[in-house]
This record gives sequence, C-alpha cells and structure tokens, in this order.
Amino acid sequence: MLIEFKFSNYRSFRDEGCLSMEPMGLSRMKECLIPYKAAGLLPSVALFGKNGGGKTNVIRAFWFGVKFICNAQRTQHETAPIPVQPFLLDDTSQNEPTAFEFSYILDNIKYVYGFAATRTAVVKEYLYHSPKGQKAMVFSRSGQNFEFREGPDKKKRELISEAVAPNQLYFSVACTMNEQACMSAMRWFREYLLFSRDYTDLSDQLIDHAENPNMLQAIKRYAIEADLGIQDMKFEVKNTELTTADQLPADLPEGIIAALKQFAKALSDAPNVSERKLQMGEVNVTSFHRGLDKEGQAHLYDLPLSVESDGTRQLMALAPAIEYVLSCGGVLLVDELENRIHPLLMQLIVSKFQNPKSNPNHAQLIFTTHNTELLDAGLIRKDQIYFVDKDKTSGSSSLYSISEFSTTTNENIRKGYLLGKYGATPELDIEEV
Repeated sequence: MLIEFKFSNYRSFRDEGCLSMEPMGLSRMKECLIPYKAAGLLPSVALFGKNGGGKTNVIRAFWFGVKFICNAQRTQHETAPIPVQPFLLDDTSQNEPTAFEFSYILDNIKYVYGFAATRTAVVKEYLYHSPKGQKAMVFSRSGQNFEFREGPDKKKRELISEAVAPNQLYFSVACTMNEQACMSAMRWFREYLLFSRDYTDLSDQLIDHAENPNMLQAIKRYAIEADLGIQDMKFEVKNTELTTADQLPADLPEGIIAALKQFAKALSDAPNVSERKLQMGEVNVTSFHRGLDKEGQAHLYDLPLSVESDGTRQLMALAPAIEYVLSCGGVLLVDELENRIHPLLMQLIVSKFQNPKSNPNHAQLIFTTHNTELLDAGLIRKDQIYFVDKDKTSGSSSLYSISEFSTTTNENIRKGYLLGKYGATPELDIEEV
C-alpha cells in the first residue's frame, strides 16, 4: 500500500510535489479507509486540473521513478546518461538533481526509499525499513559514499557498493546480487504497481496483462456488468477457443501469450488504430448482443470486437489491471480515467476501490480526470481530491489537496471548483450565447 509519494524538479514541477494517501481526520466516509494504524489510508485519489497544468506529470513522475528503479541495473551501462527530465523554465533547475521518494507498506513492513539524480550521476539514495516497528536504515548514499548500519549483512553490502557505478542505483544492483532487505523492498515496485500506459518514447507498449490468468475473465465480466449490451463473449487465439469460466492455464504456448499481448495493446490504442489492429490480430473476439429474430423472439447475435464502441474497448483494456490490483492489493495509476467512457462507468470503477467489500485486499487507485461530476457524487471524501495547477509567471506546476482550503461540510465542491475557488481551472472568455 502506498503511504506517500514525493518528487521534485521533474518536467513541469520545479518544487516538491507530495501525493499523500493518509487521510485528514474527516468524520465522513470512514468506512472506505484502508486499515493502517489509527487513521487508515485512502483507497483512491483523484487529480483535477486544467489542460497543460501538469496532472499527467504526477503520474509520469511516479512511472519514471518505478521504471528506473526496476531497470537501472540493465539499462545503465557505464557511460549511459540517466534519463531524468528536470524543470527547464529557469536558469538553474536543469543542473540540479531530480528527486523521488516512495513510502509504502509491504507484508506489514513500512519502507521508505528515495533517490536523487542528475543526467550524469546519482547524488543521493537511501532505503529505510521498519521490520520490528522502528525505523532502521538499510543503506544511505551520498554520491559514491555509502553508509550501512552495523550487522551481519554490512560486509556484503559494502562489497556490493564497490560494483555500483555513479549512474546506477545501489538498490537495483543489490537486488541482482540477492541482498535480502533490498529484494524484499523491491517486490512492491515489481509486483504491486500497474500503469494504464507507458510514457517512454522508445515504446508505446501498454501494461502487459497477457500472463494474468484472469485477463479474459475480467474483460468479459466488466463488459457485462457495465451494461454495454453485451450478454456473452468468446475468445479464440490461433483458432483455439479460450474459456472465460476459469483462469487461463499456466502453460500457455508462447505464440498464444504473444497474441494476447498484442490484443491487450490493441484494445487501448487510438480508436482508428485499435479497430484496424483488432481486425488483423490473431485474437478473434466475438461479443453476443440481444436482438429480435424474424419471429420477434429474443435472440443473441454475434459481433466482432472491432465494431464495438471506443468506450467499450477502453473499459475492456482497463478491466484486467483493475482486477489484478484488487486481487493482490496493488496500486493502479491511470491517466484520464474517464477517457471515452461514461461518467457512471467511471464511478463504477472508483466505487470498486472505495467499497471494502469489493476491495478486501486494500488496493489503491490514483487517477487524473476532468470529470467534475465526481466532485459531488458522494463517492469520494474531500481529502481524496487533489488539484494540479501551473503558475503563469514561473511556468511551474504545483500539487495540492483540497484539504488545504477551508471548506464546509455541505459545500458544493464542484461549483466552487468551476468558479475557480481552488484554482487549477483555465481562465477563459466564453462568448455569451
């Protein structure tokens, strides 16, 4: 479970942004909180703001931090630059380090991991954990100077540090050398975080669900539950029908896995690209809709998935990721959750995380949105509402919670936001009609 994410000097954010999942002590809707200590944790957070304000950069900062942590030992050869993207709209920030910090819970142990880096070197890095309830240092780094706490693992950690290049993370390298504390902390980054899309310029591959045994089952269930008119679905890969009644077998042939990966990608592509790829792909998906035959009797008619609406395909693309994090207690980050889907379907997705009955494993959802109806839907607490705005003078984005404002219990948040009370809205001269 995520407790807090901090970042600074990344893209449009010059100063530190902090996304906290800790509640603010409100009396309303306590039942949705995830059990943690006395106060609990928030199951979801919504980020609102104008176009170009920096909402996506919050998700992107999280994505970059996670991907660099998981891949630094493979991608950072001796001369490779660190692909940080600092704030560029002043004279100094581009030469300053970009920083990330993650505070989270895994297996009832709290971890705090962070690093700061320029294009040429990691300037700071640290990992703390609390296996016995008290915060203890695993390692701390300043440049190429490493510090380790006294204990039986100190010598091994010192040896590992000698193999860490200036442009590499100790955390990542230590995991390749089976350093147990780092490996335990790394599991959260590798197994419990999902993103609705990648942000790299090298590949537009979406999050990979093909090896998730519940993938097809989740797609079918969400399609039916969302009242899309679909009564049933059939999946065929390379002329082999895959059942949705049970989990996919663990020993699927590589060819079928590759086809499913292609299918998962096609679902979330741009509408015109998605339709073409679904028509040409090796996964044949048929949806069954109710209609009337020539006798006026109810009958199920089959349609290829390529002719389903863009919104239907978008929901199907999200379904496996949603079900995965709900089943394992992970964190799902989605940019523009409402993209191509009805506001009520968006509320359905959010409600799955808000309701302890559908979220028994304490999954969390972080998403950006323009759907202001969510502000007054009675579905989320006030402390689950964040705004992202950009300063006109400096060009720097800021992230802040509505909790920083004085709001009454019955205040119309949506109206106040659209009137500009909380910032993060465009200033427009709308012509009178």
